[in-house]
Amino acid sequence: MSEYVLLAVGIIAGLAIGYFIGQSLLKKKVQNHEEEAQKEAERILKDAKDRAESVKRDRKLEAKEHFLKLKSEFEEETSKKKNIIIQNEQKVKQMQNQASQLLEKNKREENELNSLKQKLGSQMEAATKRKEEAEKMLADQVSQLEKISGLSADQAKEQLMDALKAEAEAKASSYVKSSIEEAKMTATKEAKKIVIQTIQRTAAEQAIENCVSVFNIESDEIKGKIIGREGRNIRALEAATGAEIIVDDTPEAIVISSFDPVRREVTRLALHRLVQDGRIHPARIEEVVNKTRKEIDNEIIEIGERTVLDLGIHGLHPELIKMVGRMRFRSSYGQNLLQHSREVAKLCGTMAAEMGFNVKLAKRAGLLHDIGKVYNEESDLPHAILGMELAKKYKEHPEVCNAIGAHHDEIEMTAMISPVIQVCDAISGSRPGARREMMNSYVQRLQDLEDLALNFDGVEKCYAIQAGRELRVIVDAESTSDDAAGMLSHNISQKIEKEMQYPGQIKVTVIREMRSVAFAK
Repeated sequence: MSEYVLLAVGIIAGLAIGYFIGQSLLKKKVQNHEEEAQKEAERILKDAKDRAESVKRDRKLEAKEHFLKLKSEFEEETSKKKNIIIQNEQKVKQMQNQASQLLEKNKREENELNSLKQKLGSQMEAATKRKEEAEKMLADQVSQLEKISGLSADQAKEQLMDALKAEAEAKASSYVKSSIEEAKMTATKEAKKIVIQTIQRTAAEQAIENCVSVFNIESDEIKGKIIGREGRNIRALEAATGAEIIVDDTPEAIVISSFDPVRREVTRLALHRLVQDGRIHPARIEEVVNKTRKEIDNEIIEIGERTVLDLGIHGLHPELIKMVGRMRFRSSYGQNLLQHSREVAKLCGTMAAEMGFNVKLAKRAGLLHDIGKVYNEESDLPHAILGMELAKKYKEHPEVCNAIGAHHDEIEMTAMISPVIQVCDAISGSRPGARREMMNSYVQRLQDLEDLALNFDGVEKCYAIQAGRELRVIVDAESTSDDAAGMLSHNISQKIEKEMQYPGQIKVTVIREMRSVAFAK
């Protein structure tokens, strides 16, 4: 029994000791975990502080960079505004200078007006003195007539009145004549001054186009390709364009001859593309020429738009813009029509500004004054009247229409700008070297030659070449037979002999070509 008690006590004591030892170990383990957790927390806190410091430094740098960027943008914007202020101040100074010049000009004109008033006043005083003298002479005559003739007072009065009226009319006529002469001298002086200032302020090139263009090539081997086998390529090119292609011994050059600048330009561009492409044969030539013609039409519109934009003319009808571009390829007495019209527009603007007229209307009328020369359809009207009708058709201002129609005195001038356009047209045309009369008559003769042949039935195209010594006529193969082609050439030559005057002889060549075209699909 005692053994069991001792065993139980020992077991209990062992359990107690084990419990205390376990509690001690557990407490120590917990303490170790707490220390590790505290260290980990301290490490995490330290890392967080380090990251916070790093983020803080980065934010400071970013803020500093943003501040510097804003400062730079502010300084740049301030500099721009400062420059704008300086420019505005300069403009204000220029306007002040212009205003002072205008004031001085007005002052000079006012002084001139005062002097004229003084002259007129002195002349009026002289007229008053003459009237008093006439009245005195009248009284003397009345008394003398009453004594000598024994006439009645009424009869003598009538005779004296007639004599006085004749004398007064003579003196008044003399006074009016002298005043008119003086006004003419003053007006002529002022007009010359305005015209000279206008001419001096407008510079213009006076290069005159001729009927020949030179196409440069890299080597003479290309000439053989352009000519083609038995000359078929060059014949196809001449037939398609209506220009004459001259291939001679001139090194690295081919001459394009035609009185029509559009044909020469089409031929030049087509040759350029054919040479670049390398495929030169009749079918390709015809395709390239047709494509080039369409591009020339687009270029004409671009030229017109650039011209009106350069001159500051707005709201012009698209058809009028196209006609303005077409002026680039027309000439008047050897003077390029577009250059002439641009020059007239600038002269009109300058002169209108000097005279206080509407500058925009003057420029507009100056540019359009010869628009009738580039109208496509046939018309018997003079180009000034035709241009006026076109301007009316496209809703131009009535003053512009009158200026166009009256610049060659075909109609009466009713607008103030009409004489300005007439004068500026004369200034542009009369510059030394601006025009050549023979050139215009030559081009007109070739144009009449082509128009004559186009009036015959069956004629599709007609080209005057060889300086008008040959007329090449292309007819419709379906409506014209070989026999009819021979008769057509004879009839055209006979009509030329009857209706036209020309030196030498003109060769009429009728070309009839039959083509059959089918497409494989």
